[in-house]
Amino acid sequence: MADVAHRADDDISAARITLAGHVQGVGFRPFVYRLANEYGLQGSVQNRLGEVEVVASGRASDLVRFQRDVIARAPPLSRPAVTAVETIAVPPADRFEILESSARADAKIFVPPDYFMCDDCREELRDPGDRRFLYPFINCTQCGPRYTLIQALPYDRANTSMANFPLCADCEREYRDPADRRFHAEPVACPNCGPQLSFEAGGQADVDDTNDALAAAVAAIRRGSVVAVKGIGGYHLVCDACNRAAVEKLRRQKQRPDKPLAVMFPVEGSDGLDVVRRHVTLQEAEEALAAGPIRPIVLAARNPDSALANNIAPGLAEIGVFLPYSPLHQLLLDQFGGPVVATSGNISGEPVLTDNVEAATRLKNIADGFLQHDRPIVRPADDPVYRRIAGRMRPLRIGRGSAPRELDLPWQQERPLLAVGGHMKGTLALSWDRRVVVSPHIGEMDSPRSLAVFEQIAADLQSLYGVRAERIVCDAHPGYTTHRWAQRQGKLPVEPVWHHQAHASAVAAELGHPGQWLMFAWDGVGLGQDGTLWGGEALHGTPGHWRRVASLRTFRLPGGERAGREPWRSAAALHWECDSAWPGCPDPDGLAEAAWRNHINCPETSAAGRLFDAAAALICDLPATSFEAQGPMILEALCRAPAPAVELPIKTESSGLPRTDWQPLLSIMANRSLDRATRAEIFHSSIATAILRQAERAREERSVDHVGLCGGVFQNRVLTEQVLGLLEEAGFDVHLPESLPCNDAALSFGQAAEIAARGVSA
Repeated sequence: MADVAHRADDDISAARITLAGHVQGVGFRPFVYRLANEYGLQGSVQNRLGEVEVVASGRASDLVRFQRDVIARAPPLSRPAVTAVETIAVPPADRFEILESSARADAKIFVPPDYFMCDDCREELRDPGDRRFLYPFINCTQCGPRYTLIQALPYDRANTSMANFPLCADCEREYRDPADRRFHAEPVACPNCGPQLSFEAGGQADVDDTNDALAAAVAAIRRGSVVAVKGIGGYHLVCDACNRAAVEKLRRQKQRPDKPLAVMFPVEGSDGLDVVRRHVTLQEAEEALAAGPIRPIVLAARNPDSALANNIAPGLAEIGVFLPYSPLHQLLLDQFGGPVVATSGNISGEPVLTDNVEAATRLKNIADGFLQHDRPIVRPADDPVYRRIAGRMRPLRIGRGSAPRELDLPWQQERPLLAVGGHMKGTLALSWDRRVVVSPHIGEMDSPRSLAVFEQIAADLQSLYGVRAERIVCDAHPGYTTHRWAQRQGKLPVEPVWHHQAHASAVAAELGHPGQWLMFAWDGVGLGQDGTLWGGEALHGTPGHWRRVASLRTFRLPGGERAGREPWRSAAALHWECDSAWPGCPDPDGLAEAAWRNHINCPETSAAGRLFDAAAALICDLPATSFEAQGPMILEALCRAPAPAVELPIKTESSGLPRTDWQPLLSIMANRSLDRATRAEIFHSSIATAILRQAERAREERSVDHVGLCGGVFQNRVLTEQVLGLLEEAGFDVHLPESLPCNDAALSFGQAAEIAARGVSA
């Protein structure tokens, strides 16, 4: 790329400047227009399906400053990059104008996520003299929905779900004025021409006035009701977070007895977090993210004197907190005047609901009332979730505001592909050239609605980005819904990737460090190359070239998948494996043990996640759970400080694979003379030390440039921070993923990365 030349005589010059990156849906064209007029330039700016092309003429010195400032002063939501500068003949122009978007199909498309309400719109929302005073759908070029209302590109109003809301004269004037901050703000609207609220509750007359509907919803929440609120990317189920009976009602009606519930707080104070701080203790990194543009759910330590209902997150020390991110949520919290539970409006495990009729039907036994609006949601986007681990905020779920998430690959993708992820925490990835676009969280892939949303997003990603997949990549497990879907597509070749190789390649590709990796891939279960259920693996190599170099001692899981929600089965299996008795075993008729001894529905596993389940059953007296990872989460919450570790021996099996033996922990986990916290601390310290010992042994036998930690087990902050500390003290260069979750949400990206790397090495 060459800068526009600065001529000594400063004659009139002209250039064609092409910019790519985050330049759509972020007010970039009006910014360029204003900047060009500031420097007295003539010409035009045009959207070209993902790129922006600027043709500008003027004094050479002004062109140089313009090119500099088009990057340096770009709107805060944009991330432009100049990809080409071409000196051209001076065009016949007497002004600078914004041209209609071009649908040229070979451009670098960027689909923006949904954005939180900006400060300018928040001021107008609260200004009685503004025509958008208290309007729940206020927005501008710097805020508002994008991903959830875009139907096609280029990003123009006719291609969004706002197409059926004709602009009034005042909005039309703003929309057409390049000097206005609502110039081509595609969702722009006002109370006279835009979406409206309504409130419906059984036994009451429907409320169709927007202000009255909001007031009726707030009154219902104050009475202890559960209200389904339609937001930007889907519904929330909302109730008073300080009312224990209301929270219990929500849990009972949603059949969600224990899973923690997220809490949304009113905005107060200079950074908006004053009310939040009354209930949780926020570290600096947590504050920055909670008040930042993504507005995710942030896990934070609950204060002992918090007035939140004690059944918000039973047995856990942290609460998921977040601020309102849309004007509707802002108004709801302002009027209610306190924190509310705001959990996903769905049937547990499914994608969040988006359609008014479907929500009213499927949530009728959960919600007492419905605060609806008439702007269609094109596709769902659930709230993202982040947790501070090792000093940094790490995503546990990507969604509204943080996805679609685009990453670059270190390798060129030979042919465009669609990577369909795993079975839990589903995401999709579309990959071509060196690009990978990862979808927002979809959900667990075991329901018809999950599959329907999955198929919609698979089609939408290809349509929006103008890329048609030529192959499909899936997890190797033949029982996964996504695997079976891939095989049914028929016309496209399908390439399977082993579960833990995808985990490993996701971290290596995201970070892009050259050299040999030692990747600890620890999770619940995933099918391994030997037909057993892996989940406590150490893989060595690079994407496309992974080799298992260590694992955990295996045991057989009585009941197979049932063990995931019945931790006692893992605990019992550990005892039976060691020919020892467990007096408290909840298998009174001996059927599970008989099945185990006869190898009936008892798959073999090396999964660390199931080892943590067993520890939770033994230490926390938790024979059964109501949500995934409940046992390990409660086990982690018990820990106060690192404890002395029990050294776990490494035994090499006949194949030459070293396996860490967990048996020495069995007596400690069941030792009731020690309090629960002490046993939990010893367990975590021992497992962390076991990882260190495996890493030391691997380094003795082969080159190790970097160590990576991936898989859902490393969502555990106590374990992960101990592992990091031990490994770094021993001289290892250790990494965790930062842009994507370490759990199965990263599998789609890892699958795409693994295939790209194989293509390079083929």
